[in-house]
Amino acid sequence: MNRFRRSARLGVAVAIGIAGLLGARRIARASDHQDTADVELNPSQDLTDFYVFPGATPDRTVLVLNSWPVITPAQAGVITFDPNLLYQIKVDNTGDAVEDKVIQVTFTGTGSSQQIQVRGPFTPTVTGAMHNVIGTAAPVITGAINTTLGTASGVQVYAGVRDDPFFIDLEQFFRILPDRKPVTGTLSQLPSTPTASAFRPAGQAVDFLNGFNVLSIVIELPTAMLTAGGNAKIGLWGTISK
Repeated sequence: MNRFRRSARLGVAVAIGIAGLLGARRIARASDHQDTADVELNPSQDLTDFYVFPGATPDRTVLVLNSWPVITPAQAGVITFDPNLLYQIKVDNTGDAVEDKVIQVTFTGTGSSQQIQVRGPFTPTVTGAMHNVIGTAAPVITGAINTTLGTASGVQVYAGVRDDPFFIDLEQFFRILPDRKPVTGTLSQLPSTPTASAFRPAGQAVDFLNGFNVLSIVIELPTAMLTAGGNAKIGLWGTISK
């Protein structure tokens, strides 16, 4: 059993903690790009967004975990997933805010020959954000990145570079909260004056992330693999651990 050093990056994510995936929905909407000095210096550890969508058929669900923000088109063929990190999607299907199932994703190699391994969903041997034990069962899917793997009736996986779906007018954000602007690097050059109290309206806002990419892990699977018994309500969140 392998263990990663106990340093976890928790995703405050879009669609985190979905209550009633199949029934009434309560969705928390947020994003998490470069929110600490640590992840700004180590972008591979930056969990930017986590999304949940209905799948290709009513009985399937799509999970998307994005990381490593602000990848330029020139970097898209160079930057790949960090083989020293553990990417996890955790599932609470009993309503106690503790994961009952986990999907674990790891990578080997670098560059275009990088390989992905997906384990789960399975019952974790330990729970909590700081426990990062890789399951002993063989991966359910292995294969190359930038390729659709698996089957349409079972688990399907894609991992690779994708356009960043999040929208933010970062110039205006720094005018609203100027203390959040970094003092060095590219973001420090964005204007923070004049100060403002609200975002600019549609048509005036400038999407800072337009043209940038993220590394995306997309998993589609039968919803029944996430739920428990007759309980259709589940909570979902993602972590990246080192």
